[in-house]
Amino acid sequence: MKKLALYWQILIAFALSILYGLFFSEHVHLVAWMGDIFIKALKMIIIPLIFTSIISGIANVGSGDNLGRLGFKTIVYYLSTSTAALFTGLAIVNVFKPGVGADLGFANQVEGLGAAKESFGSTLMNIVPDNLFVAMVENQMLSIIFFAILMGFFITKTKEKSQKILLGFFDSLFELIMKITLFVIRFTPYGIFGIVAKQIAENNDLGELFSRLGLFMLVVILALFIHAFIVLPIVLKTIGGVSPIKHFNAMRTPLITAFSTSSSNATLPLTMNAVKKNSGVSTKISSFTLPLGATVNMDGTALYELVAAMFIAQAYGIELTFTEQIIGVLTGLLASIGAAGIPMAGLVMISVVLSAMGLPLEGVGLILAVDRILDMFRTTVNVWSDSCGAVIIAKSEGEKLKV
Repeated sequence: MKKLALYWQILIAFALSILYGLFFSEHVHLVAWMGDIFIKALKMIIIPLIFTSIISGIANVGSGDNLGRLGFKTIVYYLSTSTAALFTGLAIVNVFKPGVGADLGFANQVEGLGAAKESFGSTLMNIVPDNLFVAMVENQMLSIIFFAILMGFFITKTKEKSQKILLGFFDSLFELIMKITLFVIRFTPYGIFGIVAKQIAENNDLGELFSRLGLFMLVVILALFIHAFIVLPIVLKTIGGVSPIKHFNAMRTPLITAFSTSSSNATLPLTMNAVKKNSGVSTKISSFTLPLGATVNMDGTALYELVAAMFIAQAYGIELTFTEQIIGVLTGLLASIGAAGIPMAGLVMISVVLSAMGLPLEGVGLILAVDRILDMFRTTVNVWSDSCGAVIIAKSEGEKLKV
């Protein structure tokens, strides 16, 4: 009998985990450990995977002209889709106005926002690491990517003998890390079961959350849905000449994993595997675009932060001019790129957007109760956008894809 596809294994595990979390919440500790170990295993391979894939990818690109062209296309795609996501969110939140009449009595107290906001200003300066190993220990992804890009580029500038040795070494190391990655991926259904069961058990009072923040949640989900299933597929079809349905089917496993884990970085190994194996994108393209995208391309997160800021403004009865809303769009775009390597990135981003729009930072407490739930949706959109970018760029480079 043919082995059940990984995607269906994950879906079955997801459904069973919801039932387990609802009916056996007092025993959730018996399965939660599987999710903890799975996340640890994914985090274990993230930095080696990003580091080796970017070096290998860039070194194989060849000349600086090729790298410059590839980098330009990647950045243009990221900026364009994030901007489109922000305007989609802005339009939807202005139509439905979820914050008007919102109950301010359920706001939670948030500490440390001032310090977090101050750290944002130095984020871009800190892209250049003082110490690469410290950056790796502290998961400073932008710093790691910066050094890996430099290393990959200058491998192409070494003598032919050195270049061949270095290229062979990093290609082999990348292949080794991918073997470990594929081994970890086999345990995805068990990890998803543990993660989701724990989340359901800890957040089983969803009725009250929906009654108080239901319209806000629906507005965020609707805007994310429009961006993911209308905007990005149009871009895929018109610019990339790719079938959105085929590509979506190719990405089912990483997308449901992104939804369950709420982490673009943790899903990166599965995304890279699916884009190469199922969509047919070359290692050269996927190794450059996807690790970068997992760190700086956050369509879903940028959209969410702006909608949340508008919700807070409406809840406090603050009327924002068109100019102030555009400032929110621009700030959301920059924050979605710059805050990637900062702890509490979501709070940092929302505090930056609120400050730029002249809104009270305490308003973050209004949306904290549902932040974790909505994080699942926006992370899925982030991963979907990254994968669409890899496919579109591969197609523009003349690659023949399976989708």
